[in-house]
Amino acid sequence: MATTNDIKNGSVLNIDGQLWNVIEFQHVKPGKGGAFVRTKMKSIMSGKVVDRTFNAGTKIDFATVDRRDFQYLYKDGDGFVFMDTTDYDQVTVPGPIVGDAANFMLENQTVTIATHDGEPLYVELPTSVVLEVTYTEPGLQGDRSSAGTKPATLETGYEIQVPLFLEQGTRVKVDTRDGSYLGRVTD
Repeated sequence: MATTNDIKNGSVLNIDGQLWNVIEFQHVKPGKGGAFVRTKMKSIMSGKVVDRTFNAGTKIDFATVDRRDFQYLYKDGDGFVFMDTTDYDQVTVPGPIVGDAANFMLENQTVTIATHDGEPLYVELPTSVVLEVTYTEPGLQGDRSSAGTKPATLETGYEIQVPLFLEQGTRVKVDTRDGSYLGRVTD
């Protein structure tokens, strides 16, 4: 069993039967008293973020999480079908586990799926993806500044805010963490 000295960003801890992903950690050695480890952790199941402090050297249980690349194939009812890129096995992941990642996934796109004991925990996308704007209102003449924004629907059906000068058919770079517009992509 490992100790708190082994904690790193991205570690998955098994605490009281729940899996927690370490977002941040800090080893603290005060002038008086014993050292401790301050962590910020996110529950893998609920998404709740908590701060937790451990005494240095305390034994903790690390969960074994397998992260593998899968290719997104298609949506099947409430689930999403992925194919393992190494052995071509197909896996159906329920919609709630895919979560907001569904807003940015295109067919044949490669994603990372984290599993624990064969159960999918979450789907990880690259930090940004390039998608095409399928619908947006036309910009008005003189709206060539970067001051205003307007709604635009992407090819996945997700709606984001884009600058007024963008037109339908434009390819844009989108941040998958918060759905924000990052810029135009010219081929």
